[in-house]
Amino acid sequence: MSACRILTAALLLACAAPVGGTTLKVSATQLFGIADMALKGGDDQTARRALRALMQDPSVEIRLEARFRLAALESKRGNLSLAAILLREIIDQRPSAVPARLELAGVLDRMGDKDGAWRQMRAIQAGGLPPQVARLIDRYSQALRAQRPFGASFELAIAPDSNINRATRSDTLGTIFGDFQIADDGKAKSGTGLSLSGQAFRRFGIGADASLLVRASGFANLYRRSEFNDLAADLAVGPELSLGRDRLQSEVGATQRWFGQKPFMRSARIAGTWSHPLDSRTLLRFVGSAAIVDNQLNDLQDGHTFSGQANIERALSPTAGVVASVGFDRQALKDAGYSTTGWRGSLNLWRDFGRVTLNGGFDVARLHADERLMLFPERRSDRYARLSLGATFRQVQWHGFAPLFRFSVERNRSTIAFYDYRRTRTEMGIVRAF
Repeated sequence: MSACRILTAALLLACAAPVGGTTLKVSATQLFGIADMALKGGDDQTARRALRALMQDPSVEIRLEARFRLAALESKRGNLSLAAILLREIIDQRPSAVPARLELAGVLDRMGDKDGAWRQMRAIQAGGLPPQVARLIDRYSQALRAQRPFGASFELAIAPDSNINRATRSDTLGTIFGDFQIADDGKAKSGTGLSLSGQAFRRFGIGADASLLVRASGFANLYRRSEFNDLAADLAVGPELSLGRDRLQSEVGATQRWFGQKPFMRSARIAGTWSHPLDSRTLLRFVGSAAIVDNQLNDLQDGHTFSGQANIERALSPTAGVVASVGFDRQALKDAGYSTTGWRGSLNLWRDFGRVTLNGGFDVARLHADERLMLFPERRSDRYARLSLGATFRQVQWHGFAPLFRFSVERNRSTIAFYDYRRTRTEMGIVRAF
């Protein structure tokens, strides 16, 4: 054992060891010195013990400083999730802690969470900075690059749902031949399911400002009655380019979806995303895609789909932000009765209250079919609205995950009874804590 390790271990033991009826005390300054000495000697374990002891200090400033130094140590050792959690705890307590946000941005960047990293940078700018500090932050932002070669995210929730199949509650369906009775299996069903979603990626460097991203993602809503299970898997690959302050992503991808344990729909697409910072607090993003769709249950719904969306995200303060978006969708399918054109818009806000993040959003959409289906007296026309509220509670953590709660209410009004539905959904689960 090195002399440094012997000294630091002895001092740490002395912090709580009674000698001759007296407890030896080590000041916070001395403990920080012990941690520094241990790090210089390559003794990370002792440094970690000293910093964790300081995290119990009565002084808030000392506890925060200890967390910051421990986060830096864990980041250096490659324990990025633990480093992110420690930094998030600092920010929850001190939203104006610029160094902690900078470190968190760097850690998220290394983990591959580019959007999360930029969000922290916008939060810093929203707090207001002296000109000289703002220039340093700008240079840091310019240098921000995704370094993490691989990563993954995961979310799990229990989800009571009033309408798991998004079906009508009407007993009859109006047609040109009169009203038809709708079978019970075709009506709305309630149930409590298990909701899972996740993503994994692998990034390959192909240049100083370019990389190739391979991404696999999916979701599953599973119920006791398997005929209502809804699953999807997606695989995509494409380049990411940094063009000055802008970022350009493009990909080709394929999706397979199952409903009721049976193949439902598959598609192949090309898509692109352009992100442009309007200023230090505001990000503008354009997304577009085109796909070939194969509906495996109804050939009349095979064809092409096109979509585009513009959204703007702004940090209102270090603890609050807003995202607004507007988009369009076009489905050009074999049967003009199934072909539709529509638009959608949304407004979402989030706000940190200590170690709780609250978020809420409102979505609206309109959709019109090209022509009426032969069976129905008029063409399909929908008006959709959704209200959602959610919260993440970081006071309780388990292996880097924190509890989440989400509640949403949907209403789709349609001229065709099959598409007219109401839905209330609650999700209680776990999500990443940073």
